[in-house]
Amino acid sequence: MTEAPPATSELLRRALADVRSSRVPRTAPYVPERAFPWGGPALCLAGAGGAADLARALRRSLAVPPGTGGRLRPVASAGALHPVRAHLLLGPGCSLPPGRYAYDPHTHRAHPRGRAPADVPPGAVVVLTVTLSRTVAHYGHRAWPLLLLDAGHAAAALALGAAPGGVRVSLDAEGAELSAAAGLPRAGEWTARWPGTDVELPLAALWLPPGRGPAPPTAPLAAWATLPRASDPVPQPGAETAWTRELDAARHLLESMTADPGSTWHPARRPAHVTDEILRTRRSATPSDLTHPPAPDLLARVLATAGAARPDGPVWAAAVGGDTPGLRTTAGTLAAGDARPTLARWAAGQQWIGTAGAVLVAHGCPADAPPALIRSSHLAAGYAAGVAHVHATALGLRARPIGSWQQADLGAALGDTPGHDWIVHGLALAGPPPPASSAPQAPPAPPAPSGKEERP
Repeated sequence: MTEAPPATSELLRRALADVRSSRVPRTAPYVPERAFPWGGPALCLAGAGGAADLARALRRSLAVPPGTGGRLRPVASAGALHPVRAHLLLGPGCSLPPGRYAYDPHTHRAHPRGRAPADVPPGAVVVLTVTLSRTVAHYGHRAWPLLLLDAGHAAAALALGAAPGGVRVSLDAEGAELSAAAGLPRAGEWTARWPGTDVELPLAALWLPPGRGPAPPTAPLAAWATLPRASDPVPQPGAETAWTRELDAARHLLESMTADPGSTWHPARRPAHVTDEILRTRRSATPSDLTHPPAPDLLARVLATAGAARPDGPVWAAAVGGDTPGLRTTAGTLAAGDARPTLARWAAGQQWIGTAGAVLVAHGCPADAPPALIRSSHLAAGYAAGVAHVHATALGLRARPIGSWQQADLGAALGDTPGHDWIVHGLALAGPPPPASSAPQAPPAPPAPSGKEERP
């Protein structure tokens, strides 16, 4: 991990402190999603020869289900804004000819953007990018960590949606290499090259092998990064004309976090009992459906899944109430007492969290963390929460991610050194309500004077 320039590190430190402060963001009403910007023919992803089953993986992760209007998708997203886009770099062993493609989640179609290199390895590389304008308009200065969390959730959804076996995920690939591989200009060059279009920042990548093939090469992006830039997006009037100051700040912060060269590729594992149907139908529960405590054994299994999903991510703990309230880890009790009311205050004042069945929290990422650690902490936390959410659904639990946290210095609250252990992400869990027949019955009322039984 290289050292960031002092000015960049200081800027990020201040931005992270601002996100974690109680300052209320300047926001706008919901901004509708813009039209898909990439032209060319819309090609069906399914077909013969698709050993790397992208059609299946994308349908179970990023695709918009028919009739939902675009907000309710298999993958969770802050504010249901879904800023993540996918660029497909296809080699041999896919249902489409080798080349670069952009994926349209509304039509579940791929749009060709250019050729493939001669020495491209088999399988598919998917580069995940984020657009900033809608999330920045909705969340203001708190937007950029949510964009990282959203990208992590999308990476998890796509990895789980792919056929088990061989899928690798990189959450620390260099931004310049990701842009070059996807045929995109760097963020600082985008507006000059492609005016009138939304800037896309690449944050993560996945490698999907053809079937259960060998592990990916050590540098699956390198062959693609040598190609010239791919086809242009279609300009859209009014794209990124508002919130210029906030957009520029968020763009600069995110780009500075992806400056480290190199990348690591971790295997993706699907938890037990997770099926394609679970992936397709998983949705975030409403707060009113999250009040019943999950069974302790099921909670322990989901907590273990969150902790094991990413070796490079923050650690996880579970806050529970009941007769023995406490903050627990897979190794034991971290602290006694009910932490949920405090978590509710820290999570942008969402009071329903104080009575949630249980709350999983990812914590770490100190106040003076270097740029690469800030990026990996949030991406990995989003990834782990996405995997845990799906596992919870498969176990019959309800879940809802919690992305925005202010003044959530967990270490200081537990008596440790302030500024070293902050909550990065959360996942509320609950079991199903008990059957009506098992609910406590009220004692019968005394007979009414008329002789008829009076219902309580």
